[in-house]
This record gives sequence, structure tokens and C-alpha cells, in this order.
Amino acid sequence: MDAKIGGYDVLEIAEKIERNGVKFYRRAAGLCSDDRISTLFVQLAQWEARHVELFGQMRERLTAEGRQPGHVDPDRIDGIDAQALAGLAVFGIQPDPSRELTGSESRTDVLRMAIEKEKDSIVYYTGLKGFLAHQTDRQVLEQVIQEEMKHVRILVQALEQTV
Repeated sequence: MDAKIGGYDVLEIAEKIERNGVKFYRRAAGLCSDDRISTLFVQLAQWEARHVELFGQMRERLTAEGRQPGHVDPDRIDGIDAQALAGLAVFGIQPDPSRELTGSESRTDVLRMAIEKEKDSIVYYTGLKGFLAHQTDRQVLEQVIQEEMKHVRILVQALEQTV
């Protein structure tokens, strides 16, 4: 039997990615001795928490339409980028990606890790758009992508100031 993945499933994964992002950034904030960088990680955790809410709202709309896990809308999956689905390794698959942080990493190391995770999230969310039937949800997801891109810029600036 072939495994099927639909919009409900990818939104559930997106929520997990963001919840794990919150954990990662909170741990990074707690380990960071630089107040400026620690505050940045706290802000990132708050922004990721808002994304959890947005993806949950999108998933609720699918549930209201009777679409459950595994429901695949064949009209929505053409052109889905396989690389986007491979991006599940971002924050998502690991039970707790904050465990990657041992406390021995430099600020530079943690900032680089965060930048890569944000970039991987963008790849995943870009592919996710093809699973969403509602134009409103696609617009909200595009806003989330833009916010993730902003996170990358902010993290890159912080990295440049650290080096």
C-alpha cells in the first residue's frame, strides 16, 4: 500500500517544524551569554510560535471541509518540489532539535545553525504551497515564507556583527 500525504499532513508537519523551532530558539537563548543575541533568539521563538498558530488554523479549515490526514487532492500535487518535501529534516523530524545545542557551541556556530534551519524551512514551505487549496491559505503561507526570509536576514546581520 502506498503512503499518501495531503495538505492536512504537510500542515501538521509544518506545525511540528515551528514547535521544534520554538524549542531550538528558546534553548539557544538560554545558552547564549550575549544579551543581544539571546534577545534575538527569544524574538525568533515568539515569531515561530505565531507560525504554529497560523498552520493550525489552516489545518482546521481543511478538517472543516472533511479533509483528513492522508487525503490527497490530485489537482494540488502537480509540480510539488521533491526537495521541499526532503526539507522535513529542518526542525521537524527530530523529537527535540534543541538537543543539538550542547552549550559548547560558539555564538557563530549557533547563528549558522539557525540560518540553515530557516533556509530549509523556506524550501519546505515553498513546496507546501502546492498542497493548499485555499488562496487565503497560500497567501498566509507566502507571508510566513517572507517572515522566514526576514529571519534569515536578521540572523545573517547578527552573524556579520559577531564575526
